[in-house]
Amino acid sequence: MAFAAINSLGKPITAIEEAFATEPSLKKRVYDAIGATPQHAPLFEDLARYTSSLLARTAKTTSLPLVPPPIEGPAAKKRKIQNGEPQVTAQAPVDVKGDAPIQFFVEDVSFAMPQRKKLTLEVTSGSRYLRARNKTSKQVEFGIPMDRIRHALCLPVPEKTQKQFNFCIIPEYADGVTPPPEGITSFESMVFTVPDGPAKAAFNGSRQQIGNNAGETAEALIRKILNDNLTTTNVVRPDERQFVSAMPEAHRKSEKAYHVKAFRGSKEGYLFLLSTGILFAFKKPLLFFSFDTIESVSYTSVLQRTFNLNILARPSGGTDDDTQELEFSMIDQADFDGIDTYIKRHGLQDASLAEARRAKKYNVNGGNKAEDGADGADGAGEEESELQKAQQELEDLEDEDEEDYDPGSDDGSDGSGSSSEEDSDEDEFHEDADAVSDGDENLVEQELGSEAEDVDDEE
Repeated sequence: MAFAAINSLGKPITAIEEAFATEPSLKKRVYDAIGATPQHAPLFEDLARYTSSLLARTAKTTSLPLVPPPIEGPAAKKRKIQNGEPQVTAQAPVDVKGDAPIQFFVEDVSFAMPQRKKLTLEVTSGSRYLRARNKTSKQVEFGIPMDRIRHALCLPVPEKTQKQFNFCIIPEYADGVTPPPEGITSFESMVFTVPDGPAKAAFNGSRQQIGNNAGETAEALIRKILNDNLTTTNVVRPDERQFVSAMPEAHRKSEKAYHVKAFRGSKEGYLFLLSTGILFAFKKPLLFFSFDTIESVSYTSVLQRTFNLNILARPSGGTDDDTQELEFSMIDQADFDGIDTYIKRHGLQDASLAEARRAKKYNVNGGNKAEDGADGADGAGEEESELQKAQQELEDLEDEDEEDYDPGSDDGSDGSGSSSEEDSDEDEFHEDADAVSDGDENLVEQELGSEAEDVDDEE
């Protein structure tokens, strides 16, 4: 009634009309209040103006582009790649962290890379991702699309009392040899461990426990699931026909070892010689040399008990300027024959006798023997393997003292023999000299006979 009376008088309040234009019921209540208490009309008008200013401010804010609030905490970590260019750690795409249907999962799996913690291993169907989920927060920590996985390896964990297996999942551009092209981020390699035993906590998407078939281990079950979903490769395991160490497992003497211990700089790790390439694990970063990236292999610093293995690698699609040589040192001599056989079987060029290496000194003592060996590398010596040459040099060094000693020399040199040998030779020399002195007259008579008598008579 009051609202109608005001309108009929032609006195609508402009501020109220603008403030409550989109709220007719609220505008009616304001006019009713003014009609009941006209003395409050200025107050309602001021409230209307203030409401209009708030609406205008809100409209201006929403028209601007949204800016995410600043994130408190440390900046995102960066990692270095082989070519020295920094790259931000790859973040999993939205699909990896989505709610894709789960085909298979295993709880409480011990991960070593890219994070060291226990997580739930999942394989999704449809989009096919291999990922790890935090059991507490329910968030996906990291993952790799199946079609981006280039190498999947299942390896026995060395030097463990209880047998275990490490699954090494290496995506594209994460092998440590071929860096990602500019503008492309790569997924990080994934390493997780499973025990050698039945799968006790493996489930399908409907949470029905699986893997309880007689004799089916967790390793076999996960390997089967991966092979069913991988699109570019299959899971590779060590093969005795490829390489087996001359030394058994350190803590399981009845089992064969498929690795050799080596050092990459000061970092200790293990070399696995597989049917698809050579892996150095299990420290960050993993290094996997597929056969198409290996230019040549050579042996250096060959000693009596150890030697070094050098791998010259070229990134896929790279040029000669992109090659890099990586050295793995302190490898036990017992494994040389097995490694050499593996290299020859796969046609990997042995560059031990290349021109760049012929003048290299292998003698750690810096003796002249190394120089002689280097000078004689041409001709027939080229047919010898680098190991045989170095071993011969060591034997020559051990025999050097005996070769230098000459008891019959006239230069007065003492030689390099032992003191006991010198004393013995000196005693024999004096005994012979005394014998000649005492019997010199008899010798003259025996040798000259009558001629000696004639000489005496003439004198």
